[in-house]
Amino acid sequence: MELFQYASNPWGQEVLVRISWSLFWLALGAGVLFVVGHLALRGRWQGQHTATAGGAGLPEKIERHGMGARLFHWVMALSMLVLLITGFLPQIGVQFSWLTLHWVFGLVLVVSIVFHMIHATVVLSFSDIWVSGRDVKEWLQGLRHDLTGSGEAPPKPGKYPVDHKMFHHAATVGGLAAIITGVLMMFRIEDPIFPRDPYMYSDGTWGVIYVLHGIGGVLLVGLTITHVYFAILPEKRGITRSMIKGWITRDEFLEHHDPERWDVGEGDADTDAAPSAAAVSEQG
Repeated sequence: MELFQYASNPWGQEVLVRISWSLFWLALGAGVLFVVGHLALRGRWQGQHTATAGGAGLPEKIERHGMGARLFHWVMALSMLVLLITGFLPQIGVQFSWLTLHWVFGLVLVVSIVFHMIHATVVLSFSDIWVSGRDVKEWLQGLRHDLTGSGEAPPKPGKYPVDHKMFHHAATVGGLAAIITGVLMMFRIEDPIFPRDPYMYSDGTWGVIYVLHGIGGVLLVGLTITHVYFAILPEKRGITRSMIKGWITRDEFLEHHDPERWDVGEGDADTDAAPSAAAVSEQG
């Protein structure tokens, strides 16, 4: 299986052009295999979590994602879907006018990412999503427990489980690779944003840019498959709902999270509660 494609330039030199589309099928297959494997093992993992005792003073609805985080997620999801469709379908023989859609939604993605960076820095807590040494240790402990049944189950997480954090980091790497190279590639086409200059880099450098763009794209293909899969699982219903309505229930909070690691205060999202249980801050 070839990983990269090469071509001869006008001077007869062999230069890097792009990734091989075998990598797209590899990412697609890896995503499908992960889903099948998880489904096969899913039954043994269900019912492992029990609700934490207590919960006095907590509202029935606890905010997990504020409006800003939810808007970013769905704008990003739409732009990502359009980018993947317009980026890969033409390569497998589905022909349509895709280029303008591709760069327009690429810019939408750029704007949404910039908004998210500002929002996460100013409003949210960056430390909530960062993978720590403790997270890695608990992740390894959880893998050993889930796959072999030996050892103790890992403790419940705070707001974000470690697999959510790892997904976030992987999506950040793939997204930034695709975005930065995609902006540079706009100089090779006619668009109203940048003056066309296909000679601003050498053929070899353009090849590296296209390869990095493709690698970012195939990484996002695999991540998208797993993300959609987990979003539709019944046991993840609370997390999926929270990305639509913003909240999880008190029971879901006590079952899946450690109140000592995610301090939601009193009434963090129960808008129907008394004034003493009103939302006190936006927990993105």
